[in-house]
This record gives sequence, structure tokens and C-alpha cells, in this order.
Amino acid sequence: MAVSADDLSAPLGQKSVRKRRFRLPLTGTQLAAGALAVPLLGFAGVAIFHMDPMGGEPVARVAITPPETATAAKPPAMAQVEVKHGTADTAKAADAPGQKTITIIDGSSGARQNVVVATNGAESGSPDAPAMMAGIDQKLLEQSRYGMVPIAAGGLKPVNVYAAGSDAERAKAMKTPSIAIVIGGLGVGAAKTIESITKLPPAVTLAFTPYGSDPGKLVERARAGRHEVLLQLPMEPFDYPDNDPGPQTLLSSATPEQNIDRMMWHLSRFQGYVGVGNFMGARFIATDTAMQAIAKETNKRGLALFDDGSSSRSVAPAAAEALGMPFARADVTVDAAPSSAEIDKALGRLEGLAKERGFAVGTASALPISIEKIAAWAKSLESRGIMLVPLTTAILKSKSS
Repeated sequence: MAVSADDLSAPLGQKSVRKRRFRLPLTGTQLAAGALAVPLLGFAGVAIFHMDPMGGEPVARVAITPPETATAAKPPAMAQVEVKHGTADTAKAADAPGQKTITIIDGSSGARQNVVVATNGAESGSPDAPAMMAGIDQKLLEQSRYGMVPIAAGGLKPVNVYAAGSDAERAKAMKTPSIAIVIGGLGVGAAKTIESITKLPPAVTLAFTPYGSDPGKLVERARAGRHEVLLQLPMEPFDYPDNDPGPQTLLSSATPEQNIDRMMWHLSRFQGYVGVGNFMGARFIATDTAMQAIAKETNKRGLALFDDGSSSRSVAPAAAEALGMPFARADVTVDAAPSSAEIDKALGRLEGLAKERGFAVGTASALPISIEKIAAWAKSLESRGIMLVPLTTAILKSKSS
């Protein structure tokens, strides 16, 4: 039997006590594995029990220094108005003070057009109210909460005061087959608006939407060129809001009071127009109660009413007839098919109608081909025994026929 050194040094008659060596309960490999497991278990717990929908997404922290003074934003005058604003990819820069960028969507083509809209004159007495335009009769204006709007006063009406053409021209037109052409959708694009003003003869009536950074200046230029002017009221189409005419659209579902208030916003954008017409609005113009309220307000203010003829279900003719107010409805959309041949055919139909009943009314948009064809056609119209007249002259002829 082997004897250890401890056995030899132990007292006689006593067994030696064997010393125990201290041993770790885990091996080095097990300790290393445990050290790695602890943070992994912690991460798993956070991931499971901490509900962060943006977990794992990169985060950027930016220090924002608040301005020294901040003023409360004034709510829009018509908070219930649905406005389709420009999307992030189209809004490249912040809007300038007093302006707002909106996107108008064409329901038929899906095309989007960014439009800068003046937000001036939100309240009566606002320092940003539209500047007074030249050649406006102050007696034919009254203050609204959005700015100055037209009104009939003392036997005078805007439809008569701002009518284009002379008494001699109107007298001649009463005896001659006549055609009125209305070019709509102006004021949004300055280039196409100026082209319409300068290239078309003065007898062509120009219809402006209330949008644009400064529609008043373009309207002044049109009136200086002796064009008669209409204001187009954005009205609800059947596919609204996918097809959105713009801010303060008149809605068939709104009350008459709400629509009149929205109408006041449009009427205050500029002055000098003889009447109002629809901008889109197939649903609205076919809604009897809604259209009657607008026709009544239009007549009260001494303005004419124009229906662009785009809706076969329009109740505007009946509403205007009941009030005995100045009214016209387009017979032909000249550029419904915007090709040279089709425009020529449409203009030919207008000539035939004018010779048949004494007058006809056509409407068109400011497409380059439309402007070019109408300008060329108008030059030889008189040689065929037909006069080109402003819309108000055609309205006078319709009442006398």
C-alpha cells in the first residue's frame, strides 16, 4: 500500500485527514457559454415583451430649437372643405406666405396638376385681402367675410356694366347669325391664360377659375384686352373626391347656407366678371335643391349664369328660367375630341346652328390646338355672314328669339 507524506507525519494511532481540493461546479467551457447566454436572454425578453412597432428601424435624433415666439395658427375659414393637397414627392418646397399648393386630379385621365392657390382674404378686413382691381365700379361691391363681392345696386348690374362690346355691335348682332365662344379653365396656368388673351379675338369670352397665385392680374389683363370675363365655380363631380375641382368645392350634400358661404369665397377672388359658370360639377349641377340656391344667389347679385353643357342632367336651365335671370348653355364643346379635324367639325356645327336659330354658344379649353384653330376660324367667320360675339350678346339674342 502506498504511504503518503501525510501518513508518516500523522500522530500514532490516528488516521490522517485527507485535504479536499476546491473544485468549481462548472467547467470553463460551461462558464463561457453562460456568459454569452445572459445578454441573449435579455435581448429576447425585450423583443418579446416590449411592443415597439418601429423596433429595428434606424432612428435619427435631431435637435429642434423652438422659435422664440409662436403664434397660434388660424383655422381655415371653411374647415369642412375637403382639399387634396400635393403629395410629398410633389411638394418640393414650403409654400410662400399667403399661398397653398393643391393637387387637382382629372377623373377621366388621372392626370395630376399642382396648383398654387392664394389663401388671402380669409376674413373680413384681412391685410392679405385681394387688391382692388382697375376699372371696377365701387357701387357694385359689398364686403363679405372673405373680401369684396359683386352686388346689384341702384338698377346697375355687373352683367350689364362689365359686358363687352358696344351698343352698335349688339344692335348688329340682333340682325345677324351670331356665335359666342367661352374658353374655360383659365387662371391656373399663366402661360396658357396669356396665350388665350393675346391670340383670341376680343369677342371671345374668357372663364377663370378662382385659383392661382394672383388671378386678379390675369383677369385685369383680359379685361384690358376687351375680353368679357366669367368666374367658374368649382362644383362636385360624380366621382368626387377622386376627381377634385379644388378648395371650397360646392357640394350637393352641403346645406344651401354652406354652399353660399363657399360661393362667397370664390366671388371674392377677383372682380369684373359678368357672371358665373360651373367648373366640372356633373353631380352638383344635376341636384335641384343645391343648384337652385346658387342660381338664386347669382341672380340676386346681378350676374349671369353659364352652363357649359357637359351634363345632360343639368337643372340649371330650369332654375334660371324660373328666376328670369340672364342665362346661357353651351350647345357644343369645341374640343371634346382635341384633334384638328374634330375641332373643325365642331365649329361647323356651331355655324349651322347659328344660321338655323340665330345664335349658338360653344365652349372649349385653353389647349394650344384649340386656341390655334379658334383664332384661325374666327378670322374668316364674318365673310360667311356670321358674327363672333361676347356671351352677354348671345344671352340678349336668346331672350329676343
